[in-house]
Amino acid sequence: QVQLVESGGDLVQPGGSLRLSCAASGRIFSIISLNVMGWYHQVPGKQRELVAVFTNGGSLNYADSVKGRFTISRDNAKNTMYLQMNSLRPEDTGLYYCYAQDSTNQNYWGQGTQVTVSS
Repeated sequence: QVQLVESGGDLVQPGGSLRLSCAASGRIFSIISLNVMGWYHQVPGKQRELVAVFTNGGSLNYADSVKGRFTISRDNAKNTMYLQMNSLRPEDTGLYYCYAQDSTNQNYWGQGTQVTVSS
């Protein structure tokens, strides 16, 4: 089992910044061993949408809507992934979920952290 715990969500004004964190724990030796690790965004009534993701092949993908504004990163020693969110817009409001897939293709989700962008 892998446990994912997000933090860092908050209320912020348009144009502001936030950094989300996702701490991974459990039977994994390191987040490097995960097939995929990334962030998803969900608003009420809609499906979760990919924001940014690492794959174990070394690729990094972003949703078009966040390119140039958000940056995904990770600290392998801390088993923690981050999402730096700059130039936030009201449409970025919603729950942000941490996602991981392990080497057996088991999927894991965190509980979500709320980001609200409003003046």
